[in-house]
Amino acid sequence: MLIGTWVWSGTIPAMVYYGLDLISPGAFLVVGTILTAIVGLATGSSWTASGTVGVALMGIAMGLGINPALAAGMVISGAYTGDKLSPLSDSTNVAAAGAETPLYDHVRAMMTTTIPSFCMALVIYGIVGMKVVNVDGYDATTAIEIQNAIADNFYLSPWIMLPVVVVVIGAVKKIPAIPSLLLAATCGCIIAMIAQGASIADCLGALHYGYEAETGNAIADKLLNRGGLNSMMWTISLIMFALAFGGILEKCGFVEVLLGGMVKRVKSVGGLVVSTIITGIVCDVVLTDQYLAILVPGRMFSRIYDEKGLSRSFLSRTTEDGATLWSPMIPWNGCGAYQSATLGVANWDFAPYAFMNLINPVYAIIISYLGIGVKYADESKNPRNKKAA
Repeated sequence: MLIGTWVWSGTIPAMVYYGLDLISPGAFLVVGTILTAIVGLATGSSWTASGTVGVALMGIAMGLGINPALAAGMVISGAYTGDKLSPLSDSTNVAAAGAETPLYDHVRAMMTTTIPSFCMALVIYGIVGMKVVNVDGYDATTAIEIQNAIADNFYLSPWIMLPVVVVVIGAVKKIPAIPSLLLAATCGCIIAMIAQGASIADCLGALHYGYEAETGNAIADKLLNRGGLNSMMWTISLIMFALAFGGILEKCGFVEVLLGGMVKRVKSVGGLVVSTIITGIVCDVVLTDQYLAILVPGRMFSRIYDEKGLSRSFLSRTTEDGATLWSPMIPWNGCGAYQSATLGVANWDFAPYAFMNLINPVYAIIISYLGIGVKYADESKNPRNKKAA
């Protein structure tokens, strides 16, 4: 609903139009990653980040001649970084609750792996932006044609991006996600009627069916023809069946049986982190739901973390390092189905370019084996602190 009304109002087209002027091909990947991370952090939702600024960035990528799979991977990296670190995020709250640790202890623990991994991803995007994106040979014709198509079909002005301000204010005021997004969609409808001459029927149609554009430019039409409840029906039905299927498997204890042997073989802290992350990723694949993939490892490994004197925030951090970041990579996972439908790129195509999501689990494993960033319930029992003393 948000996407459909934001296109009708001209909010997303304006973001694309101005973005093509402001963002250069070489800086696009780095800037885009940071922008989606900020939106994900502010709203607490990777879905909102990819469905708003992410959609606009995909349009800008088309205009700049950048590989859509690379652009989608960039959006996923930024969106899930912001989501992961946001106290407003559902997954962040679920991970903290599942591991029975205070929310802000969990957020602070995640910074140990998330921020370095995000910085490494930015460096890679910067290098790729210089090497892969042909800045010198960049042909602005496509970008100009997209801008012309948008300008011919929409009234453009900075004030029509007011719905973005509504979302940001909702995040600052800590308004729950659904009322905040419905308010932003309503704002989009009002602006569509004032600025674009839409009728109430047009707005209702955008809410249900999305926006239907015939600009005369194929790339612009591909960008703008999206949104609406109807476009998400397949994804929603998949999520419903995935939740039912995953719930049955989790309740019957299938995952514990399949992975129970791994739990018994855990000896070191590094091995425990590896097992937790792998279990989360396997749950993303088998249980097909991000929340179950967070909760199941949290319950399976909690006793071992306690026995080793490790902090529950270390457990919650590790579940997110695997389960949360890999959920958009799996096509039949609810997150994966949504992201693929929203960005218009297959999961297997953008997965190799979601550098943050690929780096974070590996980085978490490496530093755990090195004894770096390991959180103990009683820090006086931390081997590194004892050596320092």
